[in-house]
Amino acid sequence: MANSDSAVIIKRAEIFVFRAPIDEPVRTSFGVMQDRPAVLLRLEDADGAHGWGEAWCNFPACGAEHRGRLLESVIAPLLIGQSFSSPTAGYTYLREKTRILALQADEPGPLAQAAAAADLALWDLFSRKQNVPLHRFLGGTGNGVIPAYASGINPTGVLATIEKSRKQGYRAFKFKIGFNAEQDLRNIQETSASLQAGESLAIDANQAWDLPSALEFAAKLKGIPLAWLEEPLRCDTHLSQWAILRQHCPVPLAGGENIRDAGDFNAVIYSKVLTVIQPDICKWGGLSDCLPVALATLAAGLRYCPHYLGGGIGLVASGHLLAAVGGDGLLEIDVNANPLREALARPYPELKDGLLRLGEEPGLGVEPAIKELEPLRTMYKEIV
Repeated sequence: MANSDSAVIIKRAEIFVFRAPIDEPVRTSFGVMQDRPAVLLRLEDADGAHGWGEAWCNFPACGAEHRGRLLESVIAPLLIGQSFSSPTAGYTYLREKTRILALQADEPGPLAQAAAAADLALWDLFSRKQNVPLHRFLGGTGNGVIPAYASGINPTGVLATIEKSRKQGYRAFKFKIGFNAEQDLRNIQETSASLQAGESLAIDANQAWDLPSALEFAAKLKGIPLAWLEEPLRCDTHLSQWAILRQHCPVPLAGGENIRDAGDFNAVIYSKVLTVIQPDICKWGGLSDCLPVALATLAAGLRYCPHYLGGGIGLVASGHLLAAVGGDGLLEIDVNANPLREALARPYPELKDGLLRLGEEPGLGVEPAIKELEPLRTMYKEIV
């Protein structure tokens, strides 16, 4: 990791909340997204350098404005005037300062998501000041080119969406299941049969089943070439039940987007009940906590594939972390309509032949088109 020449003093914070209307809702086994939200945090230091972060805010429907208010009332005031020697020092400070509030308000998740936005902004700011791409500041030695897969594919029109994604340059795909077993299996069989040479397919149940239901469905997957089965059980299901499913499931198991603690990640990695580990840097831990998780995943011989389903800042940051740690993982890119993906990350990285090119610009290497998106803004606050 690159070294910082001096401490950074935070002088200004800006909070942006956007909502973009969409024609086709995004469907999961537990809920539906009727629009596409995004919560951004811009931090500026005493030298005028800046960095961008993003908070996870997809659920519940009011989640974006709520995370925005947490950034306004809790996170930003804690940062203003503080001096930090590194991004991780800033994140650790926030985590300690909000620990009791998270317990008192019983909101560890939303506060962790707001803190994650600050963590990303700090990493972007520090790497810009060092004039290096974020993936290199994180310790990477590669060229910032990473494999990606098309995700978020709804259970209706799967084949058509995959064909459209294929034309956009994707060579790996993941679609949603957990709705109706007969429909799910038909989609899996038809889609796997449609794959071309060098392509791969994964499926995501979004915590839809208990162990008996998962075992019943897993038995039907024998002989079907799948990269992984994601979140077949609830994230709080005991590891002993995950171990039973792993023993009987013919395809690798994946999960991690809803794990909220370093100790829990370590337990999952050590047990190897999951083959694919998927932390979400905007949902828990930011880059500061997810970097060690990614490294531990690879050290255990498992696959690190960052989870992501949001706006462009978090997507590009997730890509930089994957580029930094390496391995054979894929970056998740939601292919549902979302104006807040490309417009919040310009110039948007190029995707070709299944590979995303992050470029060599300092920090994240992208900037949000804030003025262009003003009609979609539902909240703005400046904290100085």
